[in-house]
Amino acid sequence: MGRLLSDKFAAWKAECEERFLQLKKNEEELNRIFIDIYGLNDELTPDVADKDVSVHRIYDTKEDIPESMKGSAYVRTMRDEIVSLISYAVGCMFGRYSLDVEGLAYAGGEWDASKYSTFLPDADNVLPITDEEYLEDDVVGLFCAWLKKVYGTDTLEQNLDFIAKALGNKGETSRMVIRNYFLKDFFSDHCKTYQKRPIYWLFDSGKQNGFKALIYLHRYTPDTVGHVRVEYLHRMQRIYESEAERMQDTVDHSSNPREAAAAAKRKEKLIKQLKECREYDEKMAHLALSRIALDLDDGVKVNYRKMQTAVDGKFYEVLADSKNIMSKE
Repeated sequence: MGRLLSDKFAAWKAECEERFLQLKKNEEELNRIFIDIYGLNDELTPDVADKDVSVHRIYDTKEDIPESMKGSAYVRTMRDEIVSLISYAVGCMFGRYSLDVEGLAYAGGEWDASKYSTFLPDADNVLPITDEEYLEDDVVGLFCAWLKKVYGTDTLEQNLDFIAKALGNKGETSRMVIRNYFLKDFFSDHCKTYQKRPIYWLFDSGKQNGFKALIYLHRYTPDTVGHVRVEYLHRMQRIYESEAERMQDTVDHSSNPREAAAAAKRKEKLIKQLKECREYDEKMAHLALSRIALDLDDGVKVNYRKMQTAVDGKFYEVLADSKNIMSKE
């Protein structure tokens, strides 16, 4: 039988609450001891404010956080926990983590394939993110595969529903909610976690979401940009061209006005995405031909700029949030 994320979350929440109450009790007892030793009963109280207890306490939503915990750095919500779970899952997709070993499985150096058997990392270090289900091996498809492996196939839909509810993104289905999270919020959450020094980098063509793909910095090679361009960016352009033609065919032959209008609207969107991808491809071409090598010892900020600077010295912005990540502090 598979396992439900809702049960796992409830158990983890209860465990954190037990730790919180025990630590608060311990701290207050220590305060009583020292107050008695130094004869400060008339001046001090042993009470410890909830917000000053330094272990995590979890709530379902931000609205559930009581006044006594406002200002604490240790408050977490269901969304925070699900975001952490998704981040770990992506780490497994890249091979940074493994379901078979504890701690980091790969953070540079020599790759050890023997560390991975339960869930195999993505072979080419590229996780495409699309706004519709175009590719079976995109990040949402791999996330579903990871959930099946960890929690069981029979609980997949219930677990997807739980994750979607926790994320709170827009979408008609749980998968669409999760897809929208990867499109709009995953990289932002990742940058917050890593304090603007992301280890998963997002290729991003722009506002139309024409092309997005994640890579893992520690598996980057001088051929990565060229591989992303040829195997994924060009592939998405062909998909948009084909889908736009299919929508035009629907417009030309449909006897249903509503269907024809929906097809025309989708075609307009596809054309915008295709245009964005072609413009993005021009920038990617310069960087692909440059075959840029990185040195991990230089740090994220330096390498983020270096990877987007061609041999001619020109900067071609192809990665998300470059201004903030490369900014001087």
